[in-house]
Amino acid sequence: MRILQVNKFHYPRGGADKYYLELGEALEKAGHKVAYFSMRHPKNIPSSWDRYFVSRLSFNEGGIKDKLKAPGRIIYSLEAKSKFKKLVLDFKPDIIHIHNIYHQLSPSILDVAKKYKIPVVMHLHDYKLICPNYQLFCRGQICEACKKDKYFNCVYRRCFKNSLSQSLLAALEMTIHHKWLKIYKKNISLFIAPSNFMKNKVVEYGWDEKKMRVVYNSFSASLSASQEELRSKKEGDYLFYFGRLSLEKGLSALIKAATLSKQNLKIAGVGPCYEDLKKLAISLNAPVEFLGFKTGEKLKKLIMEARAVVLPSIWYENMPLSLLEALSLKTIVIASLQGGMPEIIKPGYNGFLFEAGNVNDLATKIKELSNYNLKKMRENAYLSVSNLNAENNLNEVMGVYQELI
Repeated sequence: MRILQVNKFHYPRGGADKYYLELGEALEKAGHKVAYFSMRHPKNIPSSWDRYFVSRLSFNEGGIKDKLKAPGRIIYSLEAKSKFKKLVLDFKPDIIHIHNIYHQLSPSILDVAKKYKIPVVMHLHDYKLICPNYQLFCRGQICEACKKDKYFNCVYRRCFKNSLSQSLLAALEMTIHHKWLKIYKKNISLFIAPSNFMKNKVVEYGWDEKKMRVVYNSFSASLSASQEELRSKKEGDYLFYFGRLSLEKGLSALIKAATLSKQNLKIAGVGPCYEDLKKLAISLNAPVEFLGFKTGEKLKKLIMEARAVVLPSIWYENMPLSLLEALSLKTIVIASLQGGMPEIIKPGYNGFLFEAGNVNDLATKIKELSNYNLKKMRENAYLSVSNLNAENNLNEVMGVYQELI
């Protein structure tokens, strides 16, 4: 099969980009012909297809001239449309799989797919399809004010980076793409959601359920462990969080709960809330250690030796890779009752669930660890995601493709 993978970043900037690259590699190894369409960037992984990539668009760099061009490109990029057309005519794909195309690429490329009658699958990695700021989260709480195409609420709340101009542009983009042109609804053949929660939320906002398919993410091969490593893993005396240090992750509640339960906590990651979280920990004399950014073997060791990984998010987490990676390493997960995480975590079996933001509830769940057979729960943790590997993920994605060929 000839498959065209599309994403605005061609380097592992975030989870969506990492998935796009790993899926493309898996497809190639399976014998399929794969082409890529993306944006030029100094960090890009070398590609024989980069001659088709669009010029770089950065919202933090460039002069006045570049910034004035940005709105038009975000709404409908003629450059992306032209270069995508050349790639489509040269490569002749059987199917187009788009990931994140917002802003840097724009949905102008969908008109090319429609013109040449090529089916398009869109992978939903976030809530941008229904929310201007991607998260359904604003000013510290869940926000669904833009439901029923009321995108002007984005401007009133300045929910895009707390900027009036950027919120106005985000609202205009959503209004044109979804309310007026309906360019995604008209041109996407099938959508892939990584959780039932996301699928149901998108359908709740008026999208066609018949076009939705659920394919869970697979855990990263870079953090996988051998059976020997898993058999010999040691349990430490600490709770562990790894990921971005930002408001929606609910880390203040975790620090307070760790203090209340007198449980050591290690936090690995960087982000805008680092200083505030550190001040909170000091003020509470909390048993917390901030480790900074960790990756590879160091991160794997921290996960494997943790008593439990805690994911205290207060926003609608979709299906975070951190959840799957922890379970795949036989580590129990304590997660908030948000988004897609309850689809994987079964209380008392492979982890625990608590009310998001509820410090006392989280502290109670931490204390309850002592009442369970943790060795058995660690085995259950591994079993609960053993089928969510790259091979099965590829097979499920191929199943979606086959529906359209």
